[in-house]
Amino acid sequence: QVQLVESGGGLVQAGGSLRLSCAASGIIFSINAMYWYRQAPGKQRELVAGITTGGSTNYANSVKGRFTISRDNAKNTVYLQMNSLKPEDTAVYYCNVIYRINSYWGQGTQVTVSS
Repeated sequence: QVQLVESGGGLVQAGGSLRLSCAASGIIFSINAMYWYRQAPGKQRELVAGITTGGSTNYANSVKGRFTISRDNAKNTVYLQMNSLKPEDTAVYYCNVIYRINSYWGQGTQVTVSS
Protein backbone atom coordinates (compact mmCIF):
# COMPACT_ATOMS: atom_id res chain seq x y z
CA GLN A 1 0.00 0.00 0.00
CA VAL A 2 1.44 3.32 -1.10
CA GLN A 3 1.42 6.06 1.51
CA LEU A 4 2.70 9.61 1.34
CA VAL A 5 2.79 11.67 4.53
CA GLU A 6 3.57 15.38 4.36
CA SER A 7 4.72 17.53 7.26
CA GLY A 8 6.31 20.88 7.93
CA GLY A 9 3.57 23.31 7.00
CA GLY A 10 2.55 26.21 9.18
CA LEU A 11 2.07 29.94 9.49
CA VAL A 12 4.97 32.20 8.54
CA GLN A 13 5.43 35.87 7.79
CA ALA A 14 6.24 37.08 4.30
CA GLY A 15 9.95 36.69 3.63
CA GLY A 16 10.21 33.70 5.92
CA SER A 17 11.08 30.08 5.22
CA LEU A 18 9.60 26.64 5.71
CA ARG A 19 10.76 23.15 4.84
CA LEU A 20 8.19 20.57 3.85
CA SER A 21 8.85 16.85 4.06
CA CYS A 22 7.09 13.93 2.40
CA ALA A 23 7.78 10.43 3.68
CA ALA A 24 6.90 7.64 1.26
CA SER A 25 6.20 3.99 1.96
CA GLY A 26 4.96 1.08 -0.10
CA ILE A 27 7.02 2.00 -3.17
CA ILE A 28 10.58 1.54 -4.37
CA PHE A 29 11.31 5.16 -3.67
CA SER A 30 14.64 5.41 -5.45
CA ILE A 31 13.19 4.60 -8.88
CA ASN A 32 10.35 7.11 -8.85
CA ALA A 33 10.18 10.77 -9.71
CA MET A 34 8.52 12.80 -6.97
CA TYR A 35 6.48 15.97 -7.18
CA TRP A 36 5.13 18.78 -5.01
CA TYR A 37 1.83 20.40 -5.95
CA ARG A 38 -0.20 23.10 -4.23
CA GLN A 39 -3.80 24.22 -4.23
CA ALA A 40 -4.95 27.64 -3.07
CA PRO A 41 -8.59 28.31 -2.17
CA GLY A 42 -10.71 28.62 -5.29
CA LYS A 43 -7.86 27.66 -7.58
CA GLN A 44 -6.79 24.55 -9.42
CA ARG A 45 -4.04 22.35 -8.11
CA GLU A 46 -0.73 23.31 -9.71
CA LEU A 47 2.67 21.69 -10.04
CA VAL A 48 5.28 23.43 -7.91
CA ALA A 49 8.37 21.27 -8.36
CA GLY A 50 9.54 17.84 -9.44
CA ILE A 51 12.67 15.76 -9.01
CA THR A 52 13.73 12.74 -11.06
CA THR A 53 15.46 9.62 -9.84
CA GLY A 54 18.74 11.11 -11.01
CA GLY A 55 18.18 14.34 -9.13
CA SER A 56 17.17 16.59 -12.03
CA THR A 57 14.69 19.21 -10.94
CA ASN A 58 12.07 21.45 -12.45
CA TYR A 59 10.06 24.31 -10.97
CA ALA A 60 7.06 26.45 -11.66
CA ASN A 61 8.12 29.90 -12.81
CA SER A 62 6.46 31.44 -9.78
CA VAL A 63 8.82 29.67 -7.36
CA LYS A 64 12.08 29.52 -9.30
CA GLY A 65 14.96 30.87 -7.27
CA ARG A 66 12.99 30.65 -4.02
CA PHE A 67 12.06 26.95 -3.64
CA THR A 68 14.35 23.93 -3.75
CA ILE A 69 13.23 20.32 -4.08
CA SER A 70 15.52 17.55 -2.90
CA ARG A 71 15.33 13.87 -1.99
CA ASP A 72 16.96 11.45 0.40
CA ASN A 73 16.58 7.95 -1.02
CA ALA A 74 17.92 6.37 2.17
CA LYS A 75 15.04 7.93 4.11
CA ASN A 76 12.41 7.57 1.36
CA THR A 77 11.75 11.28 1.77
CA VAL A 78 11.40 14.24 -0.55
CA TYR A 79 11.74 17.81 0.69
CA LEU A 80 10.67 21.25 -0.42
CA GLN A 81 12.70 24.11 0.99
CA MET A 82 10.73 27.31 0.61
CA ASN A 83 12.48 30.65 1.08
CA SER A 84 11.39 34.25 0.60
CA LEU A 85 7.79 33.18 1.02
CA LYS A 86 5.04 35.43 -0.29
CA PRO A 87 1.35 35.66 0.64
CA GLU A 88 0.51 34.18 -2.76
CA ASP A 89 2.34 30.99 -1.75
CA THR A 90 -0.48 30.32 0.72
CA ALA A 91 -1.99 26.94 -0.18
CA VAL A 92 -2.28 23.32 0.79
CA TYR A 93 0.87 21.56 -0.43
CA TYR A 94 0.66 17.96 -1.64
CA CYS A 95 3.25 15.33 -2.36
CA ASN A 96 2.67 13.14 -5.43
CA VAL A 97 4.12 10.05 -7.06
CA ILE A 98 3.11 8.07 -10.11
CA TYR A 99 3.75 4.41 -9.33
CA ARG A 100 2.79 1.56 -11.62
CA ILE A 101 0.52 3.90 -13.65
CA ASN A 102 -1.39 5.02 -10.57
CA SER A 103 -1.11 8.51 -9.11
CA TYR A 104 -0.85 8.77 -5.33
CA TRP A 105 -1.29 11.83 -3.14
CA GLY A 106 -0.57 12.67 0.44
CA GLN A 107 -3.11 14.30 2.73
CA GLY A 108 -1.56 17.73 2.24
CA THR A 109 -0.01 20.25 4.59
CA GLN A 110 -1.23 23.82 4.98
CA VAL A 111 1.15 26.70 4.35
CA THR A 112 -0.07 30.16 5.27
CA VAL A 113 2.04 33.24 4.58
CA SER A 114 0.94 36.45 6.27
CA SER A 115 1.73 39.87 4.86
